[in-house]
Amino acid sequence: MATTVKPVRSYEPFGMVERESLTRWQDARLTLSNALIVTRREVRDSFRDWRIIVPIVVLTFLFPALAQFVAQQFTGFVAEYGADIVAERTIPFLLMIIGFFPISISLVIALETFVGEKERRSLEPLLSTPLTNTELYIGKTLAAMIPPLIASYGGMTVYLVALVFGSLQWRPEPALVLQIILITTVQALVMVTGAVVVSSQTTSTRAANLLASFIIIPMTLAIQGESAIMFLAPDAESPRGIFALWAIIVGMFIVVILLLRVGNSIFNREELLGRSIDQIQLRSSLAKIWRYVRAVDEDGTPARNVWHWYTSGMAMSLRQLKTASLITIAVFIIAMLGGYYVGQLPQWHLPLPQDDSLTDTAELLNSRAYFTNIPLQSKAVLFIVWQNARILVGATLLAIFSFGVLPLVLTPVVYFLLGYIFSQVMLAGLDPTFLFAGILTHGIIEIPVIIIATAAALRLGAIVTRLPEGETVGHAWVTTFGSTIKLWIGLIIPGLILSALIEAFITPRIVISILGS
Repeated sequence: MATTVKPVRSYEPFGMVERESLTRWQDARLTLSNALIVTRREVRDSFRDWRIIVPIVVLTFLFPALAQFVAQQFTGFVAEYGADIVAERTIPFLLMIIGFFPISISLVIALETFVGEKERRSLEPLLSTPLTNTELYIGKTLAAMIPPLIASYGGMTVYLVALVFGSLQWRPEPALVLQIILITTVQALVMVTGAVVVSSQTTSTRAANLLASFIIIPMTLAIQGESAIMFLAPDAESPRGIFALWAIIVGMFIVVILLLRVGNSIFNREELLGRSIDQIQLRSSLAKIWRYVRAVDEDGTPARNVWHWYTSGMAMSLRQLKTASLITIAVFIIAMLGGYYVGQLPQWHLPLPQDDSLTDTAELLNSRAYFTNIPLQSKAVLFIVWQNARILVGATLLAIFSFGVLPLVLTPVVYFLLGYIFSQVMLAGLDPTFLFAGILTHGIIEIPVIIIATAAALRLGAIVTRLPEGETVGHAWVTTFGSTIKLWIGLIIPGLILSALIEAFITPRIVISILGS
């Protein structure tokens, strides 16, 4: 008698052969579907734990009632002194705080995602599933985010209902309420994604809790800045919302994307199970950095001499900056165009003389003793080098902690101002030739140097978001740091000195010559 056997379900859809045949959209749907399996499991377990449920309930219902009481008492107090506007600006601030407190729970849940399960020895069965690293990471991240966001949205809803229908009868601008909801959401995303990165890279819950301070402290400072904006922004009552808050929302969303890329790129289940303790090998790291400072190829081969170092090693480091340089140039151009646009606005016009002759100005400048005072010109060189170097060094240091984002915020300010000044010169009807001479005489060296320094900082900060194939986080960052030092020694510092010499000794003479012609 023939029998039939029900086929066993295979996990082949998770295999590389099957996934390669899928379109990008189908692969994304499959990834999200598999990640939600982990999410449902984690959320279900979270809501079974009374230590999570009780804070959520308290923060959802009791804290909004307390905030409502404080708002009523504070409004009545400041009304006696005629400071109603202070109370009006305090109410949305309390709404933001009510949304923030529940998402602080997300740190506890997110920090437990990997290292907590590892200590409880419940991580091995999950990592042995056929889910990919990306699916595991996304599933864990969503699971850590959903309960706190539910509490946050619930608390804000309770508070808003009490404000609108209670004794205060508050009628906020819909755009402002939307901004507060979005800020709460992106703050939760930043905190969760950052905490999951910490949880996947630490070896104990104690270490993860200590490192969590690097997440909660910047977020607290961000909330202080947001509260100051709510109180002082001139467009606080605008129907389109506060512009500065929109900028913060966009910036935090970019940070979320970077953290997701970092977490997904450095997450490795084998390392997570095998790593028991982390040790800092300072001597080895410094030796590797020095090796790649002298390297002429990606294998770390040291240069035979200075000429070989410049022709091969420096050329290799510049080739590695190709993408970062293109991004930097694009940002600088956008900043300059933005400055020119702002300069065209009537409220930003400068009272420059409406005259196309600057001969008197040239004679006045030429009468000064600057060109015959060598010590004064030497001090100017030192000042210019120090001014440019500290900005670029600061941008490089900030890049390490911002995934390369802050260099593209700090250094373009100069080009924004240049675009603004150019617009004012054009509006005044002046010949802009002197302006080009004053910028390009030394800028032909200084501008490429600034682009190289900014691109190197961008690459140094962003290297962890997309690791080269087959490289660990430590190796990729150390080699990139060594390449950055190489560029500073070989190109950036000499370029800043040379451009400062030209700016102090040559540029003023050329500008005065053009002004007087």
